[in-house]
Amino acid sequence: MHRKLFLTSVIMATFVLFFSLNSFAEMDPAQLAKASEAKAVATSSDPLTVELIEKKVNEACDLLGQKGEAAFPAFQGKDSNFIFAGTYIWIHDQKGIMRMHPIKYKLNGKNLVNLADSTGKLFFAVMNQVCEEKGSGWVDYMWPKPGEKKPSPKISFVKQVKHGDDTFVAGCGTYDSNIISKIKK
Repeated sequence: MHRKLFLTSVIMATFVLFFSLNSFAEMDPAQLAKASEAKAVATSSDPLTVELIEKKVNEACDLLGQKGEAAFPAFQGKDSNFIFAGTYIWIHDQKGIMRMHPIKYKLNGKNLVNLADSTGKLFFAVMNQVCEEKGSGWVDYMWPKPGEKKPSPKISFVKQVKHGDDTFVAGCGTYDSNIISKIKK
């Protein structure tokens, strides 16, 4: 009788522990975005270069080319290797639909091809055009820094990648004025 009660208690405790751990592991989109933003802010003093941005976008494209949408979780959260040096990778598609933004999750699923920055530039349309014509390239525009609401000058490297019927555009940018002026030259 005591052994049966003990085994039942162990099974129940294991069951409760299992489901408790799983609930901590699964964050809702708002929590995941906050964790992603916190990592971007926390890493903002790490060195960033043109070469690092291009390397991370190329790595993102390799992963997207292999896994497609199944790769999206790798681009989000405090443990993501794609949130670094105050910046992050986002993914939209060639139709202009935001497929995965690690910080501004409310953009996911929205068509942004007609989104204009504070200067009137349709920067997602420009990004898609650059990718269609060249496969990859740099685009400058205005966008809020992580943790801020006011837009700042930003330049992003974007690259097109295909997986099945999807044509993704992976992008990563910076607000660093030295990098922006270097790329514009």
